[in-house]
Amino acid sequence: MLDEQAKKTMLRKIPHGLYICGVKDGEEVNGFTASWLMQASFKPPLVVNCVKGDSISHEMIEKSGVFAISFLEDGQKDLAEKFFKPMRRVGNKFEDVEFELGKETGCPIIKDSLGYIECQVVGKVDKGDHTVYVGEVIAAGVHREGKQLNLETTGWNYGG
Repeated sequence: MLDEQAKKTMLRKIPHGLYICGVKDGEEVNGFTASWLMQASFKPPLVVNCVKGDSISHEMIEKSGVFAISFLEDGQKDLAEKFFKPMRRVGNKFEDVEFELGKETGCPIIKDSLGYIECQVVGKVDKGDHTVYVGEVIAAGVHREGKQLNLETTGWNYGG
């Protein structure tokens, strides 16, 4: 029998960075705070990005087959928090955030970030309440050096 409290405690010990995942559908853009992201391969360069199945962003990735990840710097907790809220409730999350559209994907990339990767979806696993997308890194850029924002330092919990 699964001990729910033990499960929650242990799953929350898995370290997570915080990122903004930019997505698009035609001319419409959106973004969300992602924490379930990891590198999966060197050749080709692959990342795994887990996206909540009932979100607008999930629909947009399904349609476009692309996404971009902006890497947040320690101290950008407010920016991460802004992108936690669902688009259905808050509307355009990018209206007061400077961004550019990725040259390869057309997805929004936050200018005030450590840097970014642009990804083409090359695989997915639909299990549970999140879809596991495998994205091949097709472009990348560095804006500046800095320490990555981590979930643990924010005092927030996600998952478990």
